[in-house]
Amino acid sequence: MIKKHQIYKKDKWNMLTVEVNGKSLILREISDQWGEECHTFLSRPALMQWAEQRFRKEDFAGNEQQYEEIMEAFRKV
Repeated sequence: MIKKHQIYKKDKWNMLTVEVNGKSLILREISDQWGEECHTFLSRPALMQWAEQRFRKEDFAGNEQQYEEIMEAFRKV
């Protein structure tokens, strides 16, 4: 059974989802700038490490609430 988690969705061209398929975590990031990127992780710690590198706290200066919401969504996967 595949369980899908939505990390964020701004519109149909800017979203990030994680699908849990057995032991695999399949991350799909769709953006209007880069198209679709897909990453597969074999553990939640590996997923969180990627998330912390992709979404750096410094990039959300002045918008810390959005950062916390994104990271909390990753933690719930």
